[in-house]
Amino acid sequence: MPALLAPRRLALLLGLLASLVQAAPSSEGLDDLRPLPAAQWDAAAAAHLLQRAGFGGRPEEIEATVRLGPQEAVRRLVRWQTVPEDFQPFDASELPEPDLDRFPPSRPAATEAAKREGQALGVAVKPAGSRRLQPVTDTFFYWLRASRLETHRLAYWWAGRMLVTPRPLQEKMALFWHGHFATSEEKVRDVRKMARQNQLLREKGNGRFRELMLGIAQDPAMLAYLDAGVNVKGAPNENFAREIMEMFTLGVGHYSEADIREAARAFTGWNAQGLRFAIDPARHDDGVKRLFGREGRFGGEDVIDILLAQPACAEYLAGKLHAYFVRDEASPALRRALGQRLRDSGYDLADFLETLFLSRDFYSAPSRASRIRPPVELVVGTYRLAGLTQMPGVPDFNQVTEVLGQKLFYPPTVAGWAPGRAWITPGLLMARANFAYELLNPEITFLPPDRYPTKEYKIQEVGEKLALGQNVSEATRLDGQELGSQSMQLADRDEDFNTRLASYRGWQMAIERVKPIPRTTARLDLAGLVQAAGARTAAEAVDALLRRFVVGPVSPASRAGLIDFLRGQLGTEDLAPARSYLEQPLRQTLHLILALPEYQLG
Repeated sequence: MPALLAPRRLALLLGLLASLVQAAPSSEGLDDLRPLPAAQWDAAAAAHLLQRAGFGGRPEEIEATVRLGPQEAVRRLVRWQTVPEDFQPFDASELPEPDLDRFPPSRPAATEAAKREGQALGVAVKPAGSRRLQPVTDTFFYWLRASRLETHRLAYWWAGRMLVTPRPLQEKMALFWHGHFATSEEKVRDVRKMARQNQLLREKGNGRFRELMLGIAQDPAMLAYLDAGVNVKGAPNENFAREIMEMFTLGVGHYSEADIREAARAFTGWNAQGLRFAIDPARHDDGVKRLFGREGRFGGEDVIDILLAQPACAEYLAGKLHAYFVRDEASPALRRALGQRLRDSGYDLADFLETLFLSRDFYSAPSRASRIRPPVELVVGTYRLAGLTQMPGVPDFNQVTEVLGQKLFYPPTVAGWAPGRAWITPGLLMARANFAYELLNPEITFLPPDRYPTKEYKIQEVGEKLALGQNVSEATRLDGQELGSQSMQLADRDEDFNTRLASYRGWQMAIERVKPIPRTTARLDLAGLVQAAGARTAAEAVDALLRRFVVGPVSPASRAGLIDFLRGQLGTEDLAPARSYLEQPLRQTLHLILALPEYQLG
């Protein structure tokens, strides 16, 4: 472990990080929504904009943004449809999809349905023989594995878009909406629906909020996630009605339980048929509803319009956008002013974002380098600033972001991910430094998790035992389980299915049919980066790396320590004699930079 991350040093870093987040050297421009004066537009302001409205700017991008000026730079970011883009669509695997829309919520539900109906998941129950339900169980576990693996591929694809897109705010907004309209594959269990929702967030992320909200209300993934299938006339399910008020539009305390009940009635019968939204008239309650002081035969669209008309809606949404892009805390007066602007624009998100990114408040000292970078932004931003043009497969993106606390398509709850200081604990700060180390020093014994499912119940061991000729009961028994050959052979013949065998076979089918994630390592050239920056000494090399990777200022003591470290690794102050072995000392130095508390802020 590098000395920088020893326990006492780690505690010091956590304390310094807390002080950095709290620091507010000047309040000039704070809460001021007037546009930034042209005289204050410089490289630092452009770097701040590219960090917050995207995933960080490389030196050449910062220079180009300065030349554009604030108005044009913000317009190009916010009105991203005007910027040409050429990125390949998601290359989906060819996965059989029998009866996915009736995919059971659990393995017991699948086998019970098969017993009742003689088939489930498009697979018939065997008419005779041992393990009559085994094909059904195998198929259930296959789709669980396949949808998860394909979702991991989808996350890689999305991260690749974030890395190279000429429309960084489009992907940043999609990431924001993914947390706002949190939907997890853990429950949806259909990668097709998750991909469709991801595209919806990308296409409507800067339009009118009403269109986005209606799209989400009719989105197959959201309908599955919030139990639309059981929201029917006479027995309304309140899940979606509650979340659309509490999480999506109004916030806690701005609605009553009666409002929720009546809104749930308005959404009855809303569901998906395959990947299409449909309303089932027989399940829809078209009676009179009373909510927020209004009365009528309201349907789901009417409820959305009523919610957007509530004074709390614009203020709640504007506050969340401000917290995500500017800083965690906004005064009540600023929140009211932002809400009024959003409401006056007719919930035009592009118009609101332009106001936000041009404001003096956005560029004020308390807003700069004060936001703890969420894991996905941290990882993608690190790759961008390192000069990568494609996502590396080592380390594994999904494993890294999961360890750091933010795995794409798997938000922990309907509330999404907790922001701010929730991203930083002693363990998570250590994990961030470990990610940097794994990027700069790729693991040579790396096993791709999409090909080697080591977390599942001893899958490899089951396969090895079967290959050696053991019967299924022997190969799949739990550790410590007594093995009586006669009884186990009888069970092997008489049981309806073997769950661990189904898990093994499910993985077999999934790995066979789901395309692998490319496992390239990052092609880094730090020596080339510092030389291109004109660095000739160890001090200049450290300064070049700090300018490229760290948005805010670094303490003189940290800078001096980094210079001493690099000088010691090079054995010289001058880079020229060390040119033939410069790369590795620079990687060690960059690892220390990426572990600094200043690097966690953006």
